[in-house]
Amino acid sequence: MPVPMRKNRVVPPPAECPLTACMRVIGGAWKPHIIWYLRDGPRRFGELRRDASGISAKVLSARLVELEAMGVITRRAKRTSPPTVEYALTEVGRELQPLIAAIVDVGHRLKLRSEKARPLR
Repeated sequence: MPVPMRKNRVVPPPAECPLTACMRVIGGAWKPHIIWYLRDGPRRFGELRRDASGISAKVLSARLVELEAMGVITRRAKRTSPPTVEYALTEVGRELQPLIAAIVDVGHRLKLRSEKARPLR
């Protein structure tokens, strides 16, 4: 005998779900890292690449363009020799900081939990 399907009692989200909109901004490889490393002030491309070790220049460049297009960061070219570019968080980017920090905190707790669950060798 088949199991009857239960009715979902959760209120449906609005047409553009806020969670989906937020995840579109912070989702994807390296975006949260970039936002995290810009939290204390502007950083240059090379500094961000060193901060987020393991990211390629191509991917970092693509993520910076995406975040700038979404209004999360600003790009400011400085007239120096050689020319330099600094990236900084916008107001929207600063609003994401508590979210990223909360994710980092949960990540630390999950890591500790998994380390405690491992048997000793």
